[in-house]
Amino acid sequence: MGDIAGKIISTLITIVVAVAASGAVWLTANLIVGQARHHWSRFSTLAMGVGGFAFGIVLAGNRALVGTGTIEVETDRNDEVLGWITTGGWFERFIAWVWFPLVAAIAFAVIGAVVGRQTDRRIRIAIGAIGLGAVGAVAGALVREEFRPDIEPVAILLATVIVAGIGAAVSTLRHRDVISGALTGSALGWVIGAWGAPNLGAGSSGWAAVALTVPTAVIGVRIARPDAPDQSALDRLDHKSRAIIFLFPALGFISMNLVIPALRTFYLSLFDRRTENWVGLQNYRTIFSDPKSWDTSEWTNMFSSRLMVTGAALLVVFAILGAVHRRRTGRIVELGSPSSFPLLGAVILIGFAITTTVRGTIVNNIWWVLVVTLFSTTLGLAIAVLADGARFERIAKSIIFMPMAVSLVGASVIWRFMYIARDSAKTQTGVLNSLWVGLGRLSTGEGLPTLIIGLLIIAVFIALVAFTGRALAKGEPARAGAPAVLAILIGWFGWRYWGITGGGVGGFRIRDTGEITAQPINFIQDPPFNNFWLMVVLVWIQTGFAMVILSAAIKAVPAELIEAAKVDGATESQIFWRVVLPQIATTIGVVVTAIVVLVMKVFDIVKVMTNGNFGTEVLANNMFREAFQVGDRGLGAALAMLIFISVVPIMFLNIRRMQREG
Repeated sequence: MGDIAGKIISTLITIVVAVAASGAVWLTANLIVGQARHHWSRFSTLAMGVGGFAFGIVLAGNRALVGTGTIEVETDRNDEVLGWITTGGWFERFIAWVWFPLVAAIAFAVIGAVVGRQTDRRIRIAIGAIGLGAVGAVAGALVREEFRPDIEPVAILLATVIVAGIGAAVSTLRHRDVISGALTGSALGWVIGAWGAPNLGAGSSGWAAVALTVPTAVIGVRIARPDAPDQSALDRLDHKSRAIIFLFPALGFISMNLVIPALRTFYLSLFDRRTENWVGLQNYRTIFSDPKSWDTSEWTNMFSSRLMVTGAALLVVFAILGAVHRRRTGRIVELGSPSSFPLLGAVILIGFAITTTVRGTIVNNIWWVLVVTLFSTTLGLAIAVLADGARFERIAKSIIFMPMAVSLVGASVIWRFMYIARDSAKTQTGVLNSLWVGLGRLSTGEGLPTLIIGLLIIAVFIALVAFTGRALAKGEPARAGAPAVLAILIGWFGWRYWGITGGGVGGFRIRDTGEITAQPINFIQDPPFNNFWLMVVLVWIQTGFAMVILSAAIKAVPAELIEAAKVDGATESQIFWRVVLPQIATTIGVVVTAIVVLVMKVFDIVKVMTNGNFGTEVLANNMFREAFQVGDRGLGAALAMLIFISVVPIMFLNIRRMQREG
């Protein structure tokens, strides 16, 4: 209990400190910007001081300088360096961390004060270059031995020229000072070439001083070049600075938690398993050339699979219904039309035919995205529409939304127990296999229970046929589609149940001796459809999410639009497909995007239920195994980048679409 209480207190203190620090930074930034209009030299001093403090934090926070904390090297069993551990008490660690940022802040502030009061540009440039260069030289001389770079002139020259050119081009496109852009780019390029390209720990203190002196001196020139702005320029600076101040916390968190780690991960993906030797894009070539990631050896089997044949039959049905619909409306297919449902079914079945024959980790991820996104969104939308205005709407929606409160690990454990299959000689404990085996016993048995279930199947079949016939008689073929499909399925089920052909349904097996034994389904172990049963877990969770969001969007549809459609004689089906659905299209896009992003990084379900075995491997689980179990950091980083790259375009397109519609 003491440890738990200590952790709770520590967490609360961290939250309070983080909130207080964020508020202090925001207030300080506003106060500094407020000085720009009336006290330019004071603003220059404060701004340079903040910049110096940030410069010091980057170096001291990474324990890159002598005197910024006592560290010990942490190694594994093979003496491979895992990282560094900071030693000493909290006060010693705090002083070691903060002393250099404070010194750098004071030095930068003094330079800013002198530059801000100087009117001669040449003197300003000399002061800025010499002053900041001197700070950089001191910092470089203090760099720890294990961080000193071995200078590579060619890499530095190339990086400096390329990034300087990029900086100049960006400034030209933005109609800014080209020289300032080139100076900023050259400083950044020098840092990349001097610190990113060579091996750290192989250089001298002199080279480390040069590696920091040059970029800081260039930045000093960049800061000192512009003259003091006039009043209109100060007004523009104040306006833009306020916007930056409000955006900086969000952008800062995104940069620290997403952008910088993504760039670092991409950098690591270009090295070998121990991140020592440069291999370029070899890790990415390994991913796509590995049969475990992309296996097309049996792709021709898709054309003979039952899924493909059934999908092709549905395409024929779509073509017939589409021709009829075109004569009536001038369109082959539209949302809610009779031809749209066979087309959707054909697409799903053909997609299943492809993903069950073309195998691999990448294909599994694509299959997850298509199935979970389609089924979660469709089911959520259907429930939102059917429950809208119903008597027990809140209760029903609460029950359906409840799985969202269960963690992915917890849901995986629950469904693992539901899917479990025991030996045929034992009683089945898994819910689904108990039902399956029990149904098999009923369909092959005799007596009152078998008769009752059989009559119930017949009654449901007759009701569905009657509903389909009534819809067709009223001229509403769209409403007849779903009952007709269900009638066909129930009819086939009843045909098998009564033993007319096939000898029953359910989990049973007739031995050569005539004995009937249980035949459970290995939901998790039997590929390739074990992937689908894993997807059901995420569909179960995400359906509630889609339902809540889409339900709110449906209720926000203007009532006058629906009333106008009713006045024009539109049916309930037409109102939904042609009025409501277009109004909530943006919300559907948001839901789809959120689910796709979640599915692309799915990990917990696969890890808990199969650990990637039985052909169920996905990118996130593969990345975890390669990076943290096998120890191939380069390949693990490449897999992580593949996940990131696959998500970014979806986010970008959705944001652009929302901006256009907004």
